[in-house]
Formats: sequence, structure tokens, C-alpha cells
Amino acid sequence: MPYAAQHLAQPPSRDDVDRLPGATVVEFGTPWCGHCQRAQQLIETALKDRADIAHVKVEDGPGQRLGRTFGVKLWPTLVFMKDGKEVARLVRPHSGQELQNAVQAVLA
Repeated sequence: MPYAAQHLAQPPSRDDVDRLPGATVVEFGTPWCGHCQRAQQLIETALKDRADIAHVKVEDGPGQRLGRTFGVKLWPTLVFMKDGKEVARLVRPHSGQELQNAVQAVLA
């Protein structure tokens, strides 16, 4: 499941995220966030051909519990997880190299 362009209609529960097997990137943001829009090309480039990494795109905001359980304060926040455990985190990524480093960390 490579790059996901759209946010999920219904966010998963924290338990569901913690049970995801293998490498996963959970992306928190909103469709209207300028920082999120600017980061999409970098995120897509890093994940578009990565069938070995699941990309879960979650719309965050007031009343959204999942982002709070991860301590999300700024968008976009990308949480790189391996078998349900966080191994890396990027907040407002600015370079493809940052993303590549995190991808390598989640695959290690």
C-alpha cells in the first residue's frame, strides 16, 4: 500500500494502528493545511513506489483522538512505525533526504 493521496474517511483506533504489521507511516494533517500541501510532493516521492511501507493518512484536528495519543501538535506529522512501534518521526519535513532517512529507519 504505497502513498495514499486522500485522508481516510474514518481514522483507525490507536489499538488498530499499534497492531499494524511491518513498516507503516501514519501521516497526520488536514486537506486545507498549507504546510501539509507543501509537503505532499516530498511525501509522495518518498512513498509512491514503496509497496513495502503502508501509508495511513489521517485527518487531524479538534476532537480527533488518534493524533492526541501520538502527541501531534503541528501538521504534517509523520510517524514511522515498525510492527506497531514508533521508530522515527518527522514534523513538517523540508527535504527528501529527511524522508529517505526515516524510510530507511523504518525498514531497518
